[in-house]
Amino acid sequence: MPDTQVLVNDFLNKLKKRKIEGSQATAKQTAELLRSVISQTRVPYTNQAGALIDSVKAVGERLIAANPVELAVGNIVRRVLHIIREEDLSLTTAAMAGLNVVAVSDDEDDADQDDCQVLSAAAVAAASRSTLRPPSLQTLLEDVPDSAAIPHTSSSGGDSEGKSKSADKSSRSRKLKHDVIEAVNELIQDINTCHEQIAEQAVEHIHQNEVILTLGSSRTVLQFLCAAKEKKRSFRVFVAEGAPRYQGHLLAKELVTRGLQTTLITDSAVFAMISRVNMVIVGAHAVMANGGVIAPVGMNMVALAAQKHAVPFVVLAGSHKLCPLYPHNPEVLLNELRSPSELLDFGEFSDCMDFGSGNGAPLIHVVNPTFDYVPPKLVSLFITDTGGHNPSYMYRLIADYYSADDLVLQGRRTSGN
Repeated sequence: MPDTQVLVNDFLNKLKKRKIEGSQATAKQTAELLRSVISQTRVPYTNQAGALIDSVKAVGERLIAANPVELAVGNIVRRVLHIIREEDLSLTTAAMAGLNVVAVSDDEDDADQDDCQVLSAAAVAAASRSTLRPPSLQTLLEDVPDSAAIPHTSSSGGDSEGKSKSADKSSRSRKLKHDVIEAVNELIQDINTCHEQIAEQAVEHIHQNEVILTLGSSRTVLQFLCAAKEKKRSFRVFVAEGAPRYQGHLLAKELVTRGLQTTLITDSAVFAMISRVNMVIVGAHAVMANGGVIAPVGMNMVALAAQKHAVPFVVLAGSHKLCPLYPHNPEVLLNELRSPSELLDFGEFSDCMDFGSGNGAPLIHVVNPTFDYVPPKLVSLFITDTGGHNPSYMYRLIADYYSADDLVLQGRRTSGN
């Protein structure tokens, strides 16, 4: 098996050089890398979850710093941290339930039974209140008073009990890693099938003879529209070209290849054509905790046009794109500027690019942002791999995937420098 550090460095280089296209591919490779990190992390007998969390956080901070705009990386890191906490809590709860069974079945006097039951109840309450890490089984065993402990019948029995406890520690350590890796495998499977899960809902939202508008190119949107076509829905698609990268040209060509009626329009024609549209269906780069959407540049203009004409604005997004952060969080980088060469030819504008003024500043500035922010009030519906959701419900859906202690991974360390 390759060394973890080699895998991490290789993935860091890909993130820095923007060699991974798309949030799904980025999320999948991030999850696979973290699975390798967990698999090769040696955990102690005590605080096994803490050791795994520290390993994942150390790698996760480096991955997020390599490409802060790709929010899917941070989403997966936080999802894996949440998985570790949940699996550790599950094992701890099961272990404490086992202690309860022993206490009840032991033929001791009522006072000793009550002592054991009170201890277990207190431990369960502490575990349920804890948002960081529930107490480990080792901690619970060390805190059991002598009066509540099970008496030793013989020296040989004591030796076998000590061996049994040691074996339990080792087996629990292996089981925690095993359960975490299994849960991460399920996460990777969910990422792989998210497009299909979303596409299965297409027939519920697209009806006969409707006109659908979309912007740019999105694999999720492509499969969604094609799934409706396969269900014998007849409809037309308006595709805004998505300047300056013109990704809409690629989507329009793909739709025509699949047999859909397609009309390609310029971005500036969206407002003129929106009155003929029944629904706007678009993809997203990320969905924030407040229900806002980070999407390709030009999307806010489309959302405003849809609101003006009372056209539903529907956003398709896999669960790996659900971000637990808010747009105003300082660790969130909402945008980045792309090369000016996508907007103009340097040969034709060479005179304007000369430093001809006395202060040494160029005569023309070119700004080419990558993303737009669409506020939640402009979104009608989110369709994820778990179903359709109102924007006001997204915070609750996101809360099921993340722990509050994992929201800030690198801000504290960065602020200290």
